[in-house]
Amino acid sequence: MNKIKKLQFLAGGQWRESQTGKYMNIYDPSTGATIAQTPCCTEDEVKFAIKSAADAYPAWANTPVLKRAQVLYKFRELLEKHLDELTHIVCLENGKAWKEARGDVLKTKEAVEFSCGIPTLMMGESLMNASTGFDTVLYREPVGVFAGIVPFNFPAMIPMGWMMPLCIAAGNTLVLKAASMTPMTSIRCAELLQEAGLPAGVVNILTCSRKEAELFLKHPDVKGISFVGSTSVGMHIYSTAAAHGKRVQALCEAKNHALVLEDAPLERTARGIINAAFGCAGERCMALPVIVAQESIADKLAVLLAKFAEKLKIGPAYDKSSELGPVITDNHRQSVLKWIEKGISEGAKLLCDGRTVCVKGFEKGFYLGPTIFDHVTPEMTVGNEEIFGPVLCIKRVKNFDDGLKIMNNSRFANGAVIFTQSGYYSREFARKTHSGMVGINVGISVPISTFPFTGHKNSFFGDLHTLGKDGVRFFTETKAVTTRWFDDAEIKKQKVDTWDGTI
Repeated sequence: MNKIKKLQFLAGGQWRESQTGKYMNIYDPSTGATIAQTPCCTEDEVKFAIKSAADAYPAWANTPVLKRAQVLYKFRELLEKHLDELTHIVCLENGKAWKEARGDVLKTKEAVEFSCGIPTLMMGESLMNASTGFDTVLYREPVGVFAGIVPFNFPAMIPMGWMMPLCIAAGNTLVLKAASMTPMTSIRCAELLQEAGLPAGVVNILTCSRKEAELFLKHPDVKGISFVGSTSVGMHIYSTAAAHGKRVQALCEAKNHALVLEDAPLERTARGIINAAFGCAGERCMALPVIVAQESIADKLAVLLAKFAEKLKIGPAYDKSSELGPVITDNHRQSVLKWIEKGISEGAKLLCDGRTVCVKGFEKGFYLGPTIFDHVTPEMTVGNEEIFGPVLCIKRVKNFDDGLKIMNNSRFANGAVIFTQSGYYSREFARKTHSGMVGINVGISVPISTFPFTGHKNSFFGDLHTLGKDGVRFFTETKAVTTRWFDDAEIKKQKVDTWDGTI
């Protein structure tokens, strides 16, 4: 048998062997085999990584912004050069199908491209003669050391797209706690960053448990936390880190709904729903796990959804013909199975049952087929709580107002979608939905990186979202400088004029 590779951690520009006695398994979800082990780094190693970032900060912050951007330009070129390699790593450790894994890497590249514009994004404002003889200039400056805590489901996009590029482009340094189930993509990207010329200590990467990660929330050298994960952990991180004077952006759970009105083109709508609901095996916070269908077309829509779901090709992630890959681990598979049993016990009608799927030649993989529940009522937990798997629920309503009410009753508000040909209802929906990201005939309502990822309610804690102008503000601090200069005649007068900030 081949010896299982033990991964290292990156701190101070060097890849290091951990002194821990505990390693965590990384699986290939397509086969169920253990492919590597990653260290549960010790508290001292976490502290060392933070110190490495703190030591690297002054020189990196003092590096001209154009030179910082040049590193990202080179990194962007390396992402393109290694696109297939990175896609394969995502497939191998995460299990999402090839096209989805490729999209993960491409969304990373998109965020890097946005961050390459940092010389413009960091530009401040100015006002000459703000008061007689006084000029004021506002600057954007870096903040310090940031910590990133990421989930397993987007091994490239979240750590290396949402967190890293804007953070370091703005002149900060980063300690990234990679997901213990999917750290290999981040590790490879960090190697490419080194190849691009990133100085030692600007980006540091490790894996550890929640116990060691608690250090990030209280350590005096950490100025901010960027987190993606569950709502319960997000609330803890937000409250604890904020209590210690840190800025926080915590992106959390979701239960996104789509309202389908009777004027929507049903076949096209159904195909869009299938992609949104079952893409990435449903393991994404912008998945579309609930359809709110107008009663007049609900039966027809349910038939189409079941028909298209059953045609999805289930297979290993790195088979380019696969349309639905496995979920991340067997433990997670068991969790989704329990949710399916819960839906049945609550009285929902099972249209498609993915529990018995078996992929020939990959019998030990963590596969689940598409599962669809119909006649899900508002009180059923299967339609209200995040399952994070290939499970779709159909709720039925009489009209637009009833549908919007059901959707807005959710404690989550990441994304919301409407399928309709009515401009009036589209506008009303966009105005009245509680969700931060809205799709109109768009199943996955994630904007491009120029705009922020704007979840609301229990889907987000903080003030400034990731990416877009919000992301720039999160990773920078503002400084207002007011100046006055005198000519020789004024100096000779020995007259002192003061400004108290008023005109």
